[in-house]
Amino acid sequence: MLRALTRQVSPNFAACELTFLDRQPIDVAKAIEQHRAYEACLTELGVHVVSLPADPEFPDSVFVEDAAIVLDEVAIIARPGAESRRGETQSIAQALSPFRGTRYILDPATLEGGDVVHVGNALYVGLSQRTNRAGVEQLADLLKPFGYHVVPVEVQGCLHLKSGACWAGSDVILANRKWIDAKAFRDFKIIDVAGNEPSAADVLPIGTKLLVPSSFPHTCEILESSGFDVLPIDVSELQKAEAGVTCMSLLFEAHG
Repeated sequence: MLRALTRQVSPNFAACELTFLDRQPIDVAKAIEQHRAYEACLTELGVHVVSLPADPEFPDSVFVEDAAIVLDEVAIIARPGAESRRGETQSIAQALSPFRGTRYILDPATLEGGDVVHVGNALYVGLSQRTNRAGVEQLADLLKPFGYHVVPVEVQGCLHLKSGACWAGSDVILANRKWIDAKAFRDFKIIDVAGNEPSAADVLPIGTKLLVPSSFPHTCEILESSGFDVLPIDVSELQKAEAGVTCMSLLFEAHG
């Protein structure tokens, strides 16, 4: 069964880290409502959601994807590039421990899960303001015994690799080529986001559906015309904190 580890929105969500967006007023109650709808959407798609309680200490802790990379064999506990977020990983490691053995990214490396695009036995890892080369190298060393191939990808102009490129299913990458080194994905079919929706690359395939923020209607149309069964979802208040649809869950198959 496919599981999703999530965390409720912090009451201090409006104090989130921002790197590329200007700070806007955030309606935390609306963000909580949208997050609940996101969890309900996952449940409707057949995913078993494990929802952790909100953590007032960490405004960004709803973005659980950044704290770990969960593979069939192991969970890699990240070391966020944003120092204010490093305390988030302990509770995520505890929540994952019943399902996976864990390995850790260590100082001086930094790595956030939003920089990791996993397709088959390859992990494409963004070199961004949050993930450094030491993080890529440590991840490669940790995963070498399991047969994974780690590919560094230069990122500029956006927060994470997944802000500029995501696996959409099959052999397709949805991308904003201005923000990432698209040569890393030369073996894939690349679909470009709509020109007026530069942040639209972060999408989440679950089964036959592809979750896409409803704030990107033109990219939704492009994906639908390419044969995708698009499921738009409103995460507009969460997007004010540089969120995407991937960053609010850690998806993995439960063994046994």
